Amino acid sequence: MQANGSSSARAALWTALVCALIPIVCLAIPMYVIWPFRPQQADQLAFALTLRRFAPWISTLCALAAIYAVIAAFMRPIRVMSRVVLVGLAAISTVACCLTFVNIFEVMFHPYPAPAFGPVNAALVDAEDKVLSVKIGGEAHAYPIRMMGYHHIVNDSVGNVPIAVTYCTLCHAGLVWSRVLDGATLHFRLAGINNGNALMRDEETNSIWQQSTGQAIFGPFKGRQLQLIHSDELTFALWRAEEAQGLVLKPDAEYSSHYETKDWEKQVESTHTVIDTRKSGIGPHELMLGILMPGESKAYPVKDILAARLIQDQVDGTNILLVVGPDDASLRVFQADIDGGPATFVPLQKVPQSGNGGIMQDSWTASVWDFRGCAIQGKLAGHCLKPIDSNKDFWFDWMNHHPSTKIFKG
Repeated sequence: MQANGSSSARAALWTALVCALIPIVCLAIPMYVIWPFRPQQADQLAFALTLRRFAPWISTLCALAAIYAVIAAFMRPIRVMSRVVLVGLAAISTVACCLTFVNIFEVMFHPYPAPAFGPVNAALVDAEDKVLSVKIGGEAHAYPIRMMGYHHIVNDSVGNVPIAVTYCTLCHAGLVWSRVLDGATLHFRLAGINNGNALMRDEETNSIWQQSTGQAIFGPFKGRQLQLIHSDELTFALWRAEEAQGLVLKPDAEYSSHYETKDWEKQVESTHTVIDTRKSGIGPHELMLGILMPGESKAYPVKDILAARLIQDQVDGTNILLVVGPDDASLRVFQADIDGGPATFVPLQKVPQSGNGGIMQDSWTASVWDFRGCAIQGKLAGHCLKPIDSNKDFWFDWMNHHPSTKIFKG
C-alpha cells in the first residue's frame, strides 16, 4: 500500500513538473526571440510566433493536467512535503498559463484603444515638436510623435477611411496604413519587434505585420500588403499654420508621464542596433528620407536635404523634388512635373516663417510655390504638384528592408 502511494506521488510530481516547465518554455522562447537589441532570423522568428500563437492552448492543457495530478495525488496517502511541492508546481503552471494570455509589449507600451482628439488651439503640443499628419477628404488629423513613440499604434478613421497610424522610435519610422483588406476592417496591436522594427498583429486573423513595410510576415495573411496612406512628418507649428481647423490627438492622461522626452532621438541614437551597416560606410543611426518606387528605392541623408533646402533628382525614371519647409525642419517630396513635363525649381532667398508663403520658384514661368507644392503666384497659380510618399527612417532599418537601395550623394 505504501509502495503504491509512493509510486503515485512520484508520477504526480513528474506530471506537475512537466506541466510547469512547458508553460515556462512557451513564455521564455518567444520573449527571448522577439525582443529588442538582438537579431531575429526568419526561421527563429517564425518558430517563436508559432509557439506564441499556440502557447495559451498548450499552457491551459498543462495547467489542467497539473491540477488534476494534485487532486488525484491528494486522494492517496502521500507525504506532506510532496503535497506542498505538488501544489507549488500546479500554481507555477497556472500562473505561467495566465501569463501566456498577456501581451508583454502592451504591458510595456499601453495601447490607445479609444483615441480622443481636440482642436488645434487646445493642443498640449510644443511648436517645435513633430507630428505625423494625415489629411483625407478635407479632414486633417495630427498625431504627436512623442505620444506615438509610446503607444506605437493608433487605430483611427480620417475622412471615413480606417487607418492605422504607426510609429517605431527605435528605427524612426512613422507610417500610416489602410486598415481595410479584402473588404474587412482590421484592428492592429503591438506584437513585438523584428531586427529593430516594430511588429503589428491584427486582431481579426492574428497575422503579424512588419511596420516598416506593411507586409504580413506570419499568419493567414502572410505575403499580403497593406496600402500606404500618405502622411507628413511636420513640426506642430507648421502643421497648425496649414490646418487651423485640424484635430490633434490628445494625450492619454493615464500614461502621459511615460511619453517620450524631447531628446528621444538622441537617446535612441545611442542604442545598440542588430543590423550591421559597416560595409555601406554609413552609420546605423544616420537619418534618411527613403523613397520607394515600383522599380527602385533611394535613400537621401536628411542632413543633406536640410543643407541644400531643395534637391531635384530622379527615382525609377520619375522626376522628384525634395524641399525643406519654412520651419527649416519639415520635409516633403513632390513629382517635379508641370503639365506632364519636367520642371526645374529654385529656392527663394527669403522665405516667410508663417508656413503659408512661397518657398520656391519654377524656372519656366517664375511662378511662386508654397510648401504644399501649390503655385500661389504667377502664371501657374492654383496648380499643385503631385505629392510622393516618403519615409524618415534610420539607415539600418531602411537598408535592411531595401537591400538594393540607391543612396543619394549630393
